[in-house]
Amino acid sequence: MRTPDRIVWWARAQSRVMFFGGQEKCARDLNGHLYPHPPLVFKVRGRELFVRALAENTRPRAETQLKTAPYWNTDSRGSVCAGTMRIPGQLAANSISAWEEAYFGSEFTHPSGAVRLTKHRRGFVGLWKSLKDKKDNTFPTDMLTDAKETLFEFIESDKEF
Repeated sequence: MRTPDRIVWWARAQSRVMFFGGQEKCARDLNGHLYPHPPLVFKVRGRELFVRALAENTRPRAETQLKTAPYWNTDSRGSVCAGTMRIPGQLAANSISAWEEAYFGSEFTHPSGAVRLTKHRRGFVGLWKSLKDKKDNTFPTDMLTDAKETLFEFIESDKEF
């Protein structure tokens, strides 16, 4: 979806390198490894990035129930704290890959708010530790928490701001 002030797209499940920073040594020990990731939905409004996860690796529809993206620096609305992220200079269809590269090229450093990021019994660090250099490239989508919104609601959620 694209309008003059926002763009929304989905990305298939895939493996990506992740970078961790911040105060937690156990997270920094995970830095620079390859991890499987769930399918994701990204939204950019102006220069602000939002991200949600999907339970299935298929193109979502308006009524698709979204999951919480299992990443630090992301709050309960899916809003990303940019931190070390190099924000692309434009909002256009040809900047989609630049937004994804900027997001995954930055450091995940801290939880944002009181959102539960994963159902993993050992929490965020336990989830990513279990996925580090995983050979089969499959993210366990049963570990995702419910974002309590549909794709349509996610797209429309910031219109009142």
